[in-house]
Amino acid sequence: MDTGQLLFRDTIYALSSGRLPAGVAVVRLSGPHVRDVLRASVGMLPAERMAVLRPIRGTGGDLIDSGLVLFFPGPRSFTGEDMAEFHLHGGMAVVGAMLAFLQAQDGLRLADAGEFTRRAFLLGKMDLTEAEALGDLIAAETEAQRRFALSNAAGRQGDLYLSWRESIIRARALIEADLDFSDEGDVPGSVADLVWRDVEDLAAQIEVHLRDYHRAEIIREGLSVVIIGAPNAGKSSLLNALARRDVAIVTDEPGTTRDLVEVALDLDGYKVILTDTAGIREGAGAVETIGIERALEKSRQADLILLVSDLTENNRPILPLPDKGVIHVGTKADLLEGTARGNFDIVLSSRTGAGIPELLRTLSRWSAEHAGSLSDVLPSRARHLEQLLRCRDRLIAALGDDGRGLELRTEDLREASDSLGRIVGKIGVEDILDVVFSSFCIGK
Repeated sequence: MDTGQLLFRDTIYALSSGRLPAGVAVVRLSGPHVRDVLRASVGMLPAERMAVLRPIRGTGGDLIDSGLVLFFPGPRSFTGEDMAEFHLHGGMAVVGAMLAFLQAQDGLRLADAGEFTRRAFLLGKMDLTEAEALGDLIAAETEAQRRFALSNAAGRQGDLYLSWRESIIRARALIEADLDFSDEGDVPGSVADLVWRDVEDLAAQIEVHLRDYHRAEIIREGLSVVIIGAPNAGKSSLLNALARRDVAIVTDEPGTTRDLVEVALDLDGYKVILTDTAGIREGAGAVETIGIERALEKSRQADLILLVSDLTENNRPILPLPDKGVIHVGTKADLLEGTARGNFDIVLSSRTGAGIPELLRTLSRWSAEHAGSLSDVLPSRARHLEQLLRCRDRLIAALGDDGRGLELRTEDLREASDSLGRIVGKIGVEDILDVVFSSFCIGK
């Protein structure tokens, strides 16, 4: 998709600095009318990329505020268009007056969510993976998420997919040359054999890359940890102790927790999602049984299970545990003297806090081990996974010696390269742009 020559007739504006009131508010513009707005509001065109302190006036010359004004001429700007920023005092009345002035100007309109970044993509300032990474950077809640998003925003992810796409295009060209000019000495017949070996190697690389998708999920969405056990085993108390606040209701009555209760933690820069569940027991009522079924289903989906048992009753439930990590936790250690670890991985007391730091260190270690190196390039979105799977399948189809002929096998290569092109936004992405940028905040 060639969008390098795309021009927009309207100029967009938005408050880019967040909720008011604030110490400073930044109002941002991008489009062909930026220079006119600057001359009308500050009486001049500021020097390029230099902050100047100016009185900012509205319609009729009324003073709106005195603040910093910056001008970024295109194409050397974030969007590729002329851009400007007004740094105002962050009062609601000040910003309201500024936005009202902009609204009254011809050719200006309020920006949609993510529209500044969308224009940057459409004008060739970044590829689609970099745009998505900017969205992830804004949404980052933990250090691991920030570092992962920053790495992708630098273009490493897009560079990898483009290099794979170029390899496939080059392979297709060589095979088609072998097909078209096989009777000429300039193109040796052995070229195709070498190319197919390269295609096979690439398919293997993509297969390994696909296996790392869950690592990206852990970084972006968090390690899923489910707390399960018998009623009154101390699950809800443990959740509250880990969250350091009353998230779940705690009583002596069995079956208090009947639905899933979730809380997110930031452990050494990694996001961990803890889920408290209904107590597992036989003979439960109809409503409680639904909660137990949800608990078991959530445990099957989790990355890690905390199997909690009351040390005073040794009430560890007998469960068909999934083939994944399970940490056996003994609770209520404060009710016993000289509690031995026994068959438990961790022994703790939610009331006194004993053992809680050890459990937190264990969860942090699990997150780091399963996320792996934050500098690795990983498929970070479901749409990346979909297109990579399609690319791998078409490469495997092209490698199949099923008598279809080189013409059909090279068509498989074309479809494989197109799938990679869709990830970075080189071809056929118009139908997904609204989905990608609608998750952005207004002003970015």
